[in-house]
Amino acid sequence: MTNSIEHPKQPSGLVGKYSSDSVTVMNELVLPNDTNVLNNLMGGRLLHWMDICAAITAQKHSSRTVVTACVDHVSFKRAIRLGNLVTLTARVTRAFNTSMEIHLEVWAENIPARERFRCNEAYFTFVAVDHSGHPIQVPELIPQNEMEQKLYDEALKRRQRRLV
Repeated sequence: MTNSIEHPKQPSGLVGKYSSDSVTVMNELVLPNDTNVLNNLMGGRLLHWMDICAAITAQKHSSRTVVTACVDHVSFKRAIRLGNLVTLTARVTRAFNTSMEIHLEVWAENIPARERFRCNEAYFTFVAVDHSGHPIQVPELIPQNEMEQKLYDEALKRRQRRLV
């Protein structure tokens, strides 16, 4: 699906994209097979869902196959319980040469109790690859508002820390 908004062109001929072009929202229901003995969602299952959601976002931004390069700053703020609805939202915060940083927010909802809470967040880095698995250039990200600009600016600092 192509956005009808005219996007600025990058010097390389790639078209710059907006974060809104590739936002992904994914919902999962926590079932018994997803939980530990305390009836809480297993962290590994949540990381699996987060990786899928972030990969979809990176693919939408780059229009390429992507591979996970880094997962950092994963914070588990509150347990997610059996029967909760989990909503994952992923957005590109910045695109570098061949890589993209994706920010994820995870919300859980106890639908019968009408309780919704933010429980996790993380930053994932993906690299776009060609058919041979070699890194390939990605479109730049064009921040459109103050929040996106803040995430964009902070992404460079996070990248520098990752590369140390």
